Amino acid sequence: MKKHLLVVDDDDDMAAFLREAFEDRGYDVATAHGSAEALAVAREQRLDVAVTDLRMERFDGLDLLDEFLRVDPTLPVILMTAFGDIGSAVAAVKRGAFHYLAKPFKLDELTLYVDRAFEQRRLKDENTYLRVTADASAGVGQILGMAASTRRLVEIVRRAARSSAPVLVQGESGVGKELVARALHHEGPRAARRFVAVNCTALPEQLFESELFGHARGAFTGAAQARRGLFVEADGGTLFLDEIGDMPPALQAKLLRVLEDGQVRPLGTDVPRAVDVRVVAATHQDLDARVKSGLFRADLLFRLRVLAVDVPPLRDRAEDIPLLVRHFLAAARRRNSATTVERLAPAALERLCRARWPGNIRELESVLERLVVLGHGPEVAADDLPPLGDDLPAPLLAAREAMPRLRVLEDEYIAWVIERCGGNKTRAAEILGIDASTIYRRGRGPG
Repeated sequence: MKKHLLVVDDDDDMAAFLREAFEDRGYDVATAHGSAEALAVAREQRLDVAVTDLRMERFDGLDLLDEFLRVDPTLPVILMTAFGDIGSAVAAVKRGAFHYLAKPFKLDELTLYVDRAFEQRRLKDENTYLRVTADASAGVGQILGMAASTRRLVEIVRRAARSSAPVLVQGESGVGKELVARALHHEGPRAARRFVAVNCTALPEQLFESELFGHARGAFTGAAQARRGLFVEADGGTLFLDEIGDMPPALQAKLLRVLEDGQVRPLGTDVPRAVDVRVVAATHQDLDARVKSGLFRADLLFRLRVLAVDVPPLRDRAEDIPLLVRHFLAAARRRNSATTVERLAPAALERLCRARWPGNIRELESVLERLVVLGHGPEVAADDLPPLGDDLPAPLLAAREAMPRLRVLEDEYIAWVIERCGGNKTRAAEILGIDASTIYRRGRGPG
């Protein structure tokens, strides 16, 4: 894998010289001529080492050091300084700089300290990996990665976890929305209580209300025993409603009432029961578009989106892939003790880092499981990998990327047919030639 180095210097010749010198040594080098440009690079990609001049015409290297360490407290920063600034350089080391070099210096000397800084960074990353994977059963330790977008996600989760307000977790399929929901629970004051999860696409509409709110004995045919319901099961803890966009409209209204008054009313009884539950909902859909289509209640969306957490797709956090690969590979090897696979070749890891991953983390985990089960020999070569997004012919790649939009169009068409049928979903299913359950799952219009 590439070693990422940032060189900051307002002298174009010096910046170009250092860039060429370190690229020859296997570094991926970015250059910046000012503090704003340098900080933009630091925020957009994960750096291994930064080298900056201490005194430049347009900005102060000490101020830049402070900003670097705000963005990434573990970033090794090496300062280049004129001999007369040694006092400032020593002060900079006390403020967190890795080292300083007095000009003029030999390139080999700078190379030595850059390599040492990179090795220190690598060891810290190793320790981070061990700590994170050891604590991956709870809290933000579940959210593996060190990309800038991942660090922002972790910080947002930590802040949101302090509250009991509803949270809407948004992101593509497979990005790890349930992991985020569990982290919100375990990082907050309800961590000692239950975390209860339900997938809104997995339940038939006729069972949904009973599942959520419970029922009294004899409330309906087959209700031989009373049921408490998931809200009561989660009392004092967190209820996670996955794929909330697929919740039937009638249930949306009842969920809204629970969020407003903190009480559930089991089927077959008018006696309310107070519950103290934090609701975390998740969706891969555009709920604003579903509101406009009449498939989701605007007032419920407002209630759920008191706090919003956006989970980035894997293609936007490629720096995390080596850590995720290591984690999933180790887990797959534990599940398949007879495997001979121990590691991935660097070229194979590079290909995984370049792939687009439309299925996100779930797809990456599946690929690694397959490699462990079917692999032979200790090392997986690049040629052993199955076809990935970057390998697909352009027409197939375009077609696969168009699938989410196709799903939206289908849902909109189903909603339109329901409307033309005056809300009669059974008649709409007959016209569309699909099963009525599909209408309730995908095209739930008003009524």
